[in-house]
Amino acid sequence: MRLTICFLLFSLSIQAQNQPWKGKFEPIDNMISPPNAYRSASGAPGSAYWQQRADYKIKAILDEKNNTITGEETITYYNNSPDDLTYVWIQLEQNVNKKENEDFGSINNRMRDSMTTRQLQFLTRAIDFPAGYSIKSVKDGNGKNIKTMVNNTMMKVKLNNVLKSGETTKLSISWSYPITDRSMYLLSREGYEYFPEDDNTVYLIAHWFPRMAVYNDTEGWQNQQFQKLGEFALEFGDYEVEITVPEDHIIASTGTLLNPESVLTKTQRKRLEQAKKSFDKPVMVITKEEAEANEKQKSTKQKTWKFNAKNVRDFAFASSRKFMWDAQAVKLSSNNVMAMSFYPKEGLPVWQEESTKAIMHGLQVYSEATFDYPYPVCISVNTSNIGMEFPMISFNGGRPKNGKISDGARQGMVGTIIHEVGHNWFPMIVSSDERKWMWMDEGLNTFLHQRTVAERYPGWNSVTPKSIVPFMSGDKNILRPIMTNSDNELLSQFGANFYLKPTVGLQILRNSVMGKELFDEAFKEYANRWKYKHPNPADLFRTLEDASATDLDWFYRGWFFSTDNVDMELSNVKWFKVYEQDTNIEDQKSKSQTKIAANGNNAEEASKDFSNGPEVITMTSTPDNSYGQFLSRLDEPALRKQVSGKNIYEVTIKNLGGLVMPVTIEWVFTDGTKEIDTLPADIWRRNEYEIQETFIKDKEVKQVNLDPNFEFADTNMDNNTFPKSESVSEFDEFKTKKNKP
Repeated sequence: MRLTICFLLFSLSIQAQNQPWKGKFEPIDNMISPPNAYRSASGAPGSAYWQQRADYKIKAILDEKNNTITGEETITYYNNSPDDLTYVWIQLEQNVNKKENEDFGSINNRMRDSMTTRQLQFLTRAIDFPAGYSIKSVKDGNGKNIKTMVNNTMMKVKLNNVLKSGETTKLSISWSYPITDRSMYLLSREGYEYFPEDDNTVYLIAHWFPRMAVYNDTEGWQNQQFQKLGEFALEFGDYEVEITVPEDHIIASTGTLLNPESVLTKTQRKRLEQAKKSFDKPVMVITKEEAEANEKQKSTKQKTWKFNAKNVRDFAFASSRKFMWDAQAVKLSSNNVMAMSFYPKEGLPVWQEESTKAIMHGLQVYSEATFDYPYPVCISVNTSNIGMEFPMISFNGGRPKNGKISDGARQGMVGTIIHEVGHNWFPMIVSSDERKWMWMDEGLNTFLHQRTVAERYPGWNSVTPKSIVPFMSGDKNILRPIMTNSDNELLSQFGANFYLKPTVGLQILRNSVMGKELFDEAFKEYANRWKYKHPNPADLFRTLEDASATDLDWFYRGWFFSTDNVDMELSNVKWFKVYEQDTNIEDQKSKSQTKIAANGNNAEEASKDFSNGPEVITMTSTPDNSYGQFLSRLDEPALRKQVSGKNIYEVTIKNLGGLVMPVTIEWVFTDGTKEIDTLPADIWRRNEYEIQETFIKDKEVKQVNLDPNFEFADTNMDNNTFPKSESVSEFDEFKTKKNKP
């Protein structure tokens, strides 16, 4: 074996890499958590996988006069872990709104020479107002008080009895909090919106009840403080919820309405039944005229809406007397879903035109790409400035001004609705840890959201690899990898790094690395393996490889773990041409040779263009000792005949940006026709900085282009062409335009 290896080492011409080896194709095993009995090496849940569960029974009262929520809840907590627990952690997200706690205002904490009054309020909270939970009592299943300790947005509940593995416990909590005015907070996700014109309010009630923190196999308690950027890690459970509101309010909510006969009119119930059979257009359950009449009532009476929800990780609702309401049935392969929109008259006409249709498109495309939406309803509620997701319901911005909306604003509104509907899959069902890995829900969701827009709204703007170029070509001193914890990213960059860059990465995998069929199969496998479970990044990475038989560690290493960018340079193209030289029979026996002919440059010099014609080399007959112990011989005359008159091109490509990618080469021939060749990313395995590849073409080439369809987010397309095109400066363009008559 040693002799064979030595022979190969000395006989093969191996191109030297004269820069440090970066190991771009090495496995990422040392960069992700190792597999174990809970999470297998294939990326699937392991044989011993477990997760906790929490069921909730909640009764709450919304006090419109004082803008408060008062509630009591009973949590049934299932300890499915192998560990005995002496305490549990409960999330108190409303505490983040207290003045002493960090919020978005303090993230942008720089004073400027000129500031709006609202910006100054964000920074200083000069006008203070109450916020945060008042916890009135915490008791066990026997009604005994339990000691607690509150640390900002987390409450430690010190159990009266050890909660052993496999057992359950009950916690009863009474609480209240002031509902915050959303306009007083930067990027607020919930609270109320006040409408001075008609003296009414729309309440978006979320993060509103004390919720169990996640306890899992990878980190124990996920009790990282809520700082408003990293969102939520939550357990699945069943909910029974009773919400008491003013009698003239309409509620949009997670779950199934259990008492429609008590809270809806006979007409509204009849219209809802009609909507269940309407698959082509929405049915108005509450019309504009009815909503406007309702705005004027201001009832002092109350009514209670009852809902239940099965196997969800959260519960949210919206309440107002201002709501219009439309609904439509959406047929999926295994079930029908009610798509519904709630909006004030301020959302007209665009919300009536677009919202429920956008829900339908999202439900259909996401279901096809992953699994059918499993819940009975999917709701979009109009509000200002945000898009925020919860199981079965989302709060979405986008409003016309005086009934008019620009095309760009319409596209933004529809995109927001599709995006928030998509969050039902990631992370509401495929329940990753948003507080730790924002990209796992935002990136995967944006990928399918953009696919929905591209497929269902052709002609509208959607994300492509070009979208991420400005970010990836930015200052490396401040760029962070995608694999950065949610709260550690800059506010100015988290949109690009956690939403767009993962989206483009998945687009590249689907369209240019794996192919659509293979990628879609693997992505669907990940979604189905981890629905109603808690995946980590390693589970996604391993599943995509396991389900496709494709080595993707090189892609993960570069795209997710580094701040490298794609910049391939087409540094040189050499042209050769083959023709037979006339020789006599005796000469052919001993010295048969072929010239690759023409007048040209020295082979060692870099070409600038094809104007000097092809290079000249000599091809000699293969000596017997080159065949080693093989007795068969190549039919050299036949080979020469095959290449005679053909054009041979040696292409040199440099990797300047650091990210390895497949190479797509476009050949533009002198007759105007074009041809594409694609090389896999593996071409960079032997040399991570520079590659040469040889191609044979029947036609003469006029121009060669790298990445002609802009598939790989190349940050500098100026060096992707041979012969190099002269780029015109902005100043020269300006002069040209100025001198035109």
